[in-house]
Amino acid sequence: MTHILAIDQGTTSTRAILFGADMVPVASAQEEFEQHFPQSGWVEHDAMDLWTSTAATCRGAIEKAGIRAADIAAIGITNQRETTVLWDRSTGKPLHRAIVWQDRRTSALCHALKEAGHEAVVTERTGLLLDPYFSGTKLKWLLDNVEGARARAEAGELAFGTVDSWLIWNLTGGKAHVTDATNAARTMLYDIRKGRWSQTMCDMLGIPMSVLPEVKDCAADFGMVRADLFGREIPILGVAGDQQAATVGQACFKPGMLKSTYGTGCFALLNTGDEPVTSNNRLLTTIAYQLDGKPTYALEGSIFIAGAVVQWLRDGLKIIREAKETQPLADSADAGQDVIIVPAFTGLGAPYWNAECRGAVYGLTRGSGPAELAKAALESVGFQTRDLLEAMHADWCGAEETALRVDGGMSGSDWAMQFLSDILGAPVDRPHVLETTALGAAWLAGQRAGLYPGLEEFAATWALERKFTPEMDTQTRGARYARWGRAVQATLSV
Repeated sequence: MTHILAIDQGTTSTRAILFGADMVPVASAQEEFEQHFPQSGWVEHDAMDLWTSTAATCRGAIEKAGIRAADIAAIGITNQRETTVLWDRSTGKPLHRAIVWQDRRTSALCHALKEAGHEAVVTERTGLLLDPYFSGTKLKWLLDNVEGARARAEAGELAFGTVDSWLIWNLTGGKAHVTDATNAARTMLYDIRKGRWSQTMCDMLGIPMSVLPEVKDCAADFGMVRADLFGREIPILGVAGDQQAATVGQACFKPGMLKSTYGTGCFALLNTGDEPVTSNNRLLTTIAYQLDGKPTYALEGSIFIAGAVVQWLRDGLKIIREAKETQPLADSADAGQDVIIVPAFTGLGAPYWNAECRGAVYGLTRGSGPAELAKAALESVGFQTRDLLEAMHADWCGAEETALRVDGGMSGSDWAMQFLSDILGAPVDRPHVLETTALGAAWLAGQRAGLYPGLEEFAATWALERKFTPEMDTQTRGARYARWGRAVQATLSV
């Protein structure tokens, strides 16, 4: 057995990547699936699309690699977090479309719970804030709005899971209803300090604990894939939410190490070690990874719109055909203009956590065109990342001198990464392997299977592809960031 199969189930597509014994990708397959927007602010996936695309891409990757299932030592899974699935235990059929992490339908519920004074308890138990982003209020909505769901849940007939749980259920033929600590920590139902589901949180949201999966370490025995899927039973030995898997893939194993992943959104995680750090700046306290029963904690800042702002240029404004066109456009922008996009299309995440505000563009002139908008779109990601890092520095002094390790699709843009370094006034390190999310899932499974090295040896394999260093002068940096701050405050005040 010389390969590890990593499943990377994301927000817009599912990928399967086969890694060899040297932890280098051998073959991959990818499949996009439909996004559903039934109302303004609502985002859904057909849960069966998530499953069928997973099965199809796994078969595709195995076929491309020209190997047999007997060559695969284990499977690792990483997934879009917080997306919520509720299904029938006997039939395996979802009761409703999956409610995606971006969905804002529970804003009013979260506001009511805040007004009732519950947020302090939520943060104390879960490390999270009262926001529609997390799974708990989505699950409550399903139980309250799908006919008969609450009674059936209380009778033990239903199962809840984030996407990892849903995939494992299907991969194992319904034999395993499990999750890992990183995904559990994003539900708003898990006590990250005690390492168990919180009765207090379940009571607050009216969630029967019988619907919840068993919680395991990130590297553990999650069940056996049924033999008819790929030709033989294969153990599932690694699971982590996508941002935590990227943290592992970036080898951010020491306190103070920091990574930022640029996909649809942007997610920065700062390793804070054995003790959870409570944020005074509305960052999240979460589990970075859990091995051998021991959690390692992190501060996390979440930006809802990063790569999605480039998708908006392409699909909404139709000023580009491909994402790669933004870089030459940004290079040609009029340096005398300072257009700012605040991409609050689904509200603003950390450190603002305002679900109601919407996007805005500032500084338009008669001469503003596609080039200036492309430049502003790329810059918005850098500005938002600085917001996160400023909050992290205020919460935890150990973050002050940390270089930022980047990954994800947008990290491939030299222009965006140079601006990121400029506006941070700090180095930005881009690794040779940008597929860090899948690599993290593969390493978790591979080291459990005995195929891959332990933590320290794995960390030593991390290799720098390019270091970006600041070229912007201090005065310009300060003035530009101050203008961004005024634009955000204006957006929040509308």
